[in-house]
Amino acid sequence: METGELDRRVQFLRAVTLDDGYQARAGAYQPLGGRVWAGRKFVRDTERYAASTVGVDAVARFTVRYSSFTTQITHKDRLICEGRTYGIVGIKELGRRVGIEITASEVGE
Repeated sequence: METGELDRRVQFLRAVTLDDGYQARAGAYQPLGGRVWAGRKFVRDTERYAASTVGVDAVARFTVRYSSFTTQITHKDRLICEGRTYGIVGIKELGRRVGIEITASEVGE
């Protein structure tokens, strides 16, 4: 992972739990931490077909540096990159604590 690959800023979002006295449920998404440098590559159509995500508008893989913050990101979180919101569908470590690869699909809102 080279520094030149991290050419975009992304903002992670986490759902806030709302408790109305009867039940606790996920509410709106709020910013989580500050913006992070990331790289983005869109997934090819053949990979999307194999993963059964053909109907999704955009599937991308984001690469971020490994840190105590980025290791807390889960598949329940979302991220915003260049005005588009993505739902996280996969997370994996790259190398030995070098980076984290996040696979995400665009969320229609």
